[in-house]
Amino acid sequence: MIKRKKNKKNYNTNQSSFYFEDYLETNRNNKFSQKKNVFQDRIFLLFFLFFSLILIFSLKIIHISLNKVELFENIDNKKKFKLLRRDIVDRNGILISRNVQTFHAAINPNLIKNKNNFLIKLKLTFPDLPYKKIEKKIYEEKYFYLKKRISQKDKEKFWALGEKAIIFEPFQSRIYPHANLFSHIIGQVDYDNYGISGIEKYFDKDLKDENLAGTPLELTLDTNIQHLINKELNDALLTFKAVGGAALLINVENGEILSLVSLPNFDINKRTDLKDNKYTNKITKGVYELGSIFKTFTIALALETELVNPQTIIKDIPRSIKCSKFEISDIKEFPRNLSVENILIRSSNVGTLLIARKIGEEKFKKFIKDANLLKSPEIQIEEVGKPINFNWNKCKLETVSFGHGITTTPLQAVSVYASLTNGGTIVKPSLIKKQHKKNYERLISDKTSKRINKILRKVVTEKEGTASLADIEGFSVGGKTGTSQNYNDKNKNLNSFISIFPSHKPKYALLVMLEDPKVAKNLIYNYRGIKIKGSRNEAGWNSVYVAGKIIKKIGPILAIKNNDFNEEYVAEKTN
Repeated sequence: MIKRKKNKKNYNTNQSSFYFEDYLETNRNNKFSQKKNVFQDRIFLLFFLFFSLILIFSLKIIHISLNKVELFENIDNKKKFKLLRRDIVDRNGILISRNVQTFHAAINPNLIKNKNNFLIKLKLTFPDLPYKKIEKKIYEEKYFYLKKRISQKDKEKFWALGEKAIIFEPFQSRIYPHANLFSHIIGQVDYDNYGISGIEKYFDKDLKDENLAGTPLELTLDTNIQHLINKELNDALLTFKAVGGAALLINVENGEILSLVSLPNFDINKRTDLKDNKYTNKITKGVYELGSIFKTFTIALALETELVNPQTIIKDIPRSIKCSKFEISDIKEFPRNLSVENILIRSSNVGTLLIARKIGEEKFKKFIKDANLLKSPEIQIEEVGKPINFNWNKCKLETVSFGHGITTTPLQAVSVYASLTNGGTIVKPSLIKKQHKKNYERLISDKTSKRINKILRKVVTEKEGTASLADIEGFSVGGKTGTSQNYNDKNKNLNSFISIFPSHKPKYALLVMLEDPKVAKNLIYNYRGIKIKGSRNEAGWNSVYVAGKIIKKIGPILAIKNNDFNEEYVAEKTN
């Protein structure tokens, strides 16, 4: 019996153990199931979050695409970059001057960890910097500018050094895309964006006017024409080995200046102090004796006062005339009897002198005063010259009549030619488009103007004329040459030619001036169909030649080419 009980106990123990093990396995499965549910919940939550983000971004993209919204970066840049000066453009809207954001590279020595290492890296990258000065300043541990007005390329080089001591200070810089093309007109600004010369200085207040910030200052200049004239004039300096030159193209009807070139010029993007007189604006500030160009004024005045007509014969013209202690003569030998127009065509000093005596000193004085030849030119830049004062003593009338003993600026001389050839109305030159005003004051009558235009045309077309090389087919060029001594150096020539075209009804006047040109011995001229090698140093053989080349280039742009000329002009010529 005892044994049975033991067996029973064992049996019961085994059963009990069996059921216990089953309970543990069931409990383990329940815990796994709970963990699985938690994991799934987290997945669903993450999916919901990602879905929400995608939905938000999608809605934002749709919102941006349907609405004109500026990026915050652009808005911030606009707030930071506010133009300090207006643009300057030419008559066709081509950009001449603009403010852009650029940088100064500065150094904070306190942020340099290894100064010797920094200097080595700097020297390898920028070998042209003044390292002794930089080293001294670095060890003085004072904030200083390493390089001002750096280019984007330089900025990238500085940045590549990996030095947090290099600080880029933003500022507005004035840039001139055409570099030296407009240097004598546009001028420059200083580092604080104040105009210091040229148009930049004259219109400084207007260019900084916030109310006009979006409106550029529009000039009368034509960039394409300026480029062509500049190139031809530069070539001329090489051909004739001249030390300088100048050219001016003006609309004779309204005084608008389409081109103004003075050589040598300079790059106005570089802030250099130019003290050499060779960089003077020769057109507006240069003061010269322009020689025989003045003969046109004398003949026009004689015709206007009706003392003569173009065909009036001046008889018994001597080879030379003694005036006080001076002897005035002609370089060439002319016939003793010449018509008034032939005196201008052949450029006779003595013949012009005799006509001036007929006019008299008082009338001549009045003409010079009315023409403003002895005043500083009125133009929208401050770089203007003042003709040298002189007294009307013995022989002054005689010498002034053919352009000696009297000085003026080329701008004034061209302005008078414009007035003489446009019908007689006084012209005031301008560099600003739409600012010119119609002037009804007269210098001469329309009748006299037409007579002068015909004579100037003959200076170019007649065999005895001094400007045959400007007879470019299809452009009806007229004009007058002037060969004189440089007022500042009597050993140097100043050769000039003022042309008008088309001569039957002038629209433009062009001055070409060369300082101290030499004979172009290797140049072959096409002189009325004959090949001639260069051998003379007169305006007719250099300034006229250059003017002809310029007119041939710019004529089509100005749309004045007319191979048949003008029917009205041809009819007048035959009568």
